[in-house]
Amino acid sequence: MTLVLFSTEGCHLCEQAWSLYQSLGYQTPLATLDIAFDDTLFERYGVTIPVIAIRNQAGEVSAELGWPFDHIQLQAWLSQHGIN
Repeated sequence: MTLVLFSTEGCHLCEQAWSLYQSLGYQTPLATLDIAFDDTLFERYGVTIPVIAIRNQAGEVSAELGWPFDHIQLQAWLSQHGIN
């Protein structure tokens, strides 16, 4: 399982989402994936980033949390999906 932030350079909302995750103090790494370099990701997330997602071993997204979200919503979503 991998925790991913779908983002792109210069996205201030993406920076806010990253900071929010960091402020919660979770140990699970949050990988950032720039959607600008992948047509499929850009098509899917181009107007909805930032999105935090859980990817399984095969790289498939099994759960997503789309913006907007706050500390409480993010923490609840992470806990619901077993992220610590």
